[in-house]
Amino acid sequence: MSDDLIYMTATETLARYADKSLSPVEMMSAQIARAEAIAQPVNPFAATFFDAAMDAARASEARWASGAQAGCLDGIAVAIKDESYIEGQPTTFGSLVNKDDIADFTSPNNERILGEGGIVHVRTTTPEYSSAGYCWSRLHGVTRNPWNTDYTPGGSSGGAGAALAAGATQLATGSDIGGSIRIPASCSGVVGYKPPYGRNPDDIPFNLDFYCHTGPMARSVADTILLQNVMCGPHPHDIASLYPKLVLPTRYPDLKGWKIALSMDLGSFPLDPDVRANTHAAAETFRALGATVEEVDIGWGPEVLEAALGYLTHLFGGSLSMLLDDHAESLTPYVREMAERARASSAQDFVRTLQVAGESYMKLGPLLERHDVLICPTNALPAVPAAFDHSRDTVEIDGTAVDPTLGWVMTTPFNMMSRCPVLSVPSGFAANGVPTGLQIVGPTYRDAKVFQAAMAFEAATGGWYGPGRPQPAIAMAKAGAG
Repeated sequence: MSDDLIYMTATETLARYADKSLSPVEMMSAQIARAEAIAQPVNPFAATFFDAAMDAARASEARWASGAQAGCLDGIAVAIKDESYIEGQPTTFGSLVNKDDIADFTSPNNERILGEGGIVHVRTTTPEYSSAGYCWSRLHGVTRNPWNTDYTPGGSSGGAGAALAAGATQLATGSDIGGSIRIPASCSGVVGYKPPYGRNPDDIPFNLDFYCHTGPMARSVADTILLQNVMCGPHPHDIASLYPKLVLPTRYPDLKGWKIALSMDLGSFPLDPDVRANTHAAAETFRALGATVEEVDIGWGPEVLEAALGYLTHLFGGSLSMLLDDHAESLTPYVREMAERARASSAQDFVRTLQVAGESYMKLGPLLERHDVLICPTNALPAVPAAFDHSRDTVEIDGTAVDPTLGWVMTTPFNMMSRCPVLSVPSGFAANGVPTGLQIVGPTYRDAKVFQAAMAFEAATGGWYGPGRPQPAIAMAKAGAG
């Protein structure tokens, strides 16, 4: 199996389909072979559909041969997170409660992906009900980081991040209510995008929760744009989805003259030394690209994360609390703990979280008026252990104890600041081999800003996958055995 083929970008693959130098059957065969090879040691799949995917690849090959391709993803493997719906397929949310559920409709994003010819060969794992920054459940077991299997690939879109890093899919979908796209993008060393609230449609009722976003994950910025342009736009089932559809360009000017704000800690997060070093190196890369990078004090304190956790407990935890009476024994400890805390949350507690959100943006908004983007680490720690459980385990960063739920990540404040587009890109590796990530935060609804910055950064670093680039040890070992 060729690693050049496995780590080929979706955009290059489509060009190769067009010039007839590669076929969808060849690519899907390689993707499935890699998926089978890494399935057991990494465990990123909630379900697989390999026979159906090969049938779809053969149909795609015929369309490309006749010049009648179905859409902009025709023949591309897309891994779909196990928390959205495809009619006739299981959607379990990683829970024993839903282990036998079969969808009777297709979610808007998945409808669009399938409509553009994307091939769903796998559904990716998530912690139960996407309620953790790591990725294990009683139903599907522990998903591991292909760079170092002792650690988590992040969560909740952990199977997506792991599958991308291991070369088992070209594109993947994620969802992000507290960092669930960006956390695994950082831990797994891939690109993940949290679009502004409303940019991409979602299913009810969480389409009405402004912390909640669906978005793309990929191994390159251009591939992330490719999938984002498919997912975004108004949908008749989602009143919060924005009109008109935004189509992101794939080429951007350079960053000369840009002003970039840098916050190492967002005011209150202790930082792992490797994360700090890689973030400083990223800032130097932006300076070399002609931008001015200024370290800033946003003016935030621990109240931001405390309020965000309070919001998630009240609203998201409130939805989980409805399961306690009938299903408590089937739930994971971390879901039970959040559901029980939600029952103690009051309306006054919830309103206070909104007050803090407004006050926090009054500090961030003016800063983004003075700068093109803000950069900061994605996660304060490269990753927690693969079987970590925040209901029982503790986290310490550089000698300081932090909230084990989301205190080790720096994503959640930007769910509170939900109208800001945020892209996570790889920033390097920690000493334990786990990747680290950089968040690029744009002004509200200025999506192109973060992609312009990311494109320039990716070009300056030489990209993150492909010939001559590092790849996970687990993927290399399995490729050698295959």
